[in-house]
Amino acid sequence: MRKIIFLFLVSFYLLFGIKGVWAEEIKSFKVNIVINKDGTIDVKETIVYDFGHLYRHGIYREIPFIKTNKEGKKFKLDFSQFSVVDENQRPYRFQKILADEKIRLKIGDPQKKISDVHTYIISYKVAGALTYFSDHDELYWNATGNDWPVSIKEAVVEVELPEKIDESQLKASCYTGRYGTTTSLCQIFFNHLNNDRIKMVIKTTSSLGYKEGLTFILGFPKNIVSVLEPKEYTPFWETIFGKILAFLLKILALFWYLILPFYIAYLWFKYGRDPRGDVGVISSWFDPPKTPDGKRFLTPAEIGVLGDETVDLKDISATIIDLARRGYLRIEERKKGEFWLLKTEKEETDLLPFEKILLDKFFKSKAEINLKKEELYQEVEEVKKAIYEQVVLTGLFPENPEKIRSLYYILLALSIFTANFLLFFSSLIFGLRMPRKTKAGVEAKNIAFSLRNFLKSQERQLTFQADKQMLFERLLPYAIVFGVEKIWAKRFENLGIVPPSWYQSYSSKGTFNSVYFVNDLNSSISSFKQAATPTTSSSGFSSGFSSGGGFSGGGGGGGGGGSW
Repeated sequence: MRKIIFLFLVSFYLLFGIKGVWAEEIKSFKVNIVINKDGTIDVKETIVYDFGHLYRHGIYREIPFIKTNKEGKKFKLDFSQFSVVDENQRPYRFQKILADEKIRLKIGDPQKKISDVHTYIISYKVAGALTYFSDHDELYWNATGNDWPVSIKEAVVEVELPEKIDESQLKASCYTGRYGTTTSLCQIFFNHLNNDRIKMVIKTTSSLGYKEGLTFILGFPKNIVSVLEPKEYTPFWETIFGKILAFLLKILALFWYLILPFYIAYLWFKYGRDPRGDVGVISSWFDPPKTPDGKRFLTPAEIGVLGDETVDLKDISATIIDLARRGYLRIEERKKGEFWLLKTEKEETDLLPFEKILLDKFFKSKAEINLKKEELYQEVEEVKKAIYEQVVLTGLFPENPEKIRSLYYILLALSIFTANFLLFFSSLIFGLRMPRKTKAGVEAKNIAFSLRNFLKSQERQLTFQADKQMLFERLLPYAIVFGVEKIWAKRFENLGIVPPSWYQSYSSKGTFNSVYFVNDLNSSISSFKQAATPTTSSSGFSSGFSSGGGFSGGGGGGGGGGSW
């Protein structure tokens, strides 16, 4: 039992006793005030601060520069001539900050930490501190402030008047405790100075606790000091410009949080849905759709955008296969799993702008590229932009669908940042679906989907087409766009298809087989997708061996920290 009691006492001491030893406190807070003839006051605060065994840079002192009368009007006091020294008159480093209608003095050296007891003597001049009545003038002053988070063991105030005054003409009172209390645990007495002037002295009779302060009132006869009243203070938001701005901000908030989310939904119902086309989706269609002017067939990339209103890597892959089929490229597997793209000498006569950009950007001054060693991300992004421009130019979309989506992605981010959940869901559900096709685009999409139905059909009878080889190669890029290239190849597995002239595989499997060919082709497409994707880890970080290269300070780790 004795051991248990002993351990309890030791634990109690460790938890509570040491805390009292280590706690910060103000050992002494002395305020000297001189009332000047011109109506200003000179204030000197001597704060003896005990940091205990804690290590800090220094202290801060906050003083309100606004006081409010009984009618709620605000008046601004003019503070000036700040200085902070220690008991040996050595200056402290300090920073003055204005915030929340207060002056904040941040005192101390950020490069140095201190502990134990230190003295701070803060001096400043105040204009507008005195109050003038019909029968007397007075200084009503909160000497210590009521927002200290530490206790004040002793507080003393000394007030010196500018000329000789009979003690019977003075009236004084003091108050201690938290804000709003009328407790008076303080003493007031008057001392006569050598020049026959009177100095009022106030001392607390008990320590001040957490957020407790000392306030005093000193009344003295009129005509002792000049009238120097504070200027009425109007916060910005109460000025005419502030009120106008506040009104506009309220209107903006109403629009942002309430009107805009429903307006996006309205826009989608009114303008964001595709129009009805005259041509619907049927079970089979044996040709790609044509442009609205009927002059050419749509490319695989254009059809890919019609499907999901987005340019994907499969659309670029299908474009590469289509360019190879048309004689502008060759695809070679020179080593197992290592694919090359070779640019031919064919004259570029029937290329669309995005196809020409692909050839120019991929090859630049080279005639061949190794997909395993190339990084084509930037080049692919330029091709994507050109494809979006092409579908608008062709007349399939009235506007660039990617630009419309980008606007709503921005709104999504801003809605999260401003906690506007209604706008978030409206942008997600309606905004991202806002891109719309033209009537011609809808009809081209329906024809394209009819072609997809034909491509993925299990029906193997192709007797209607005499040249099965041309049909297989011509529609293969479209099958890649729709993701049904394996089904399409299966239909030609035993129909005597020969290897395409534009593709050369590393391994030979004897008799040409369309299914094996498509599998090899997909391997080359996978190599292209790797070359077209930025090198990142699974968590999204770039490799130190990517095109940007490593650098000192890159990667993980590093950083720093500290406290005031």
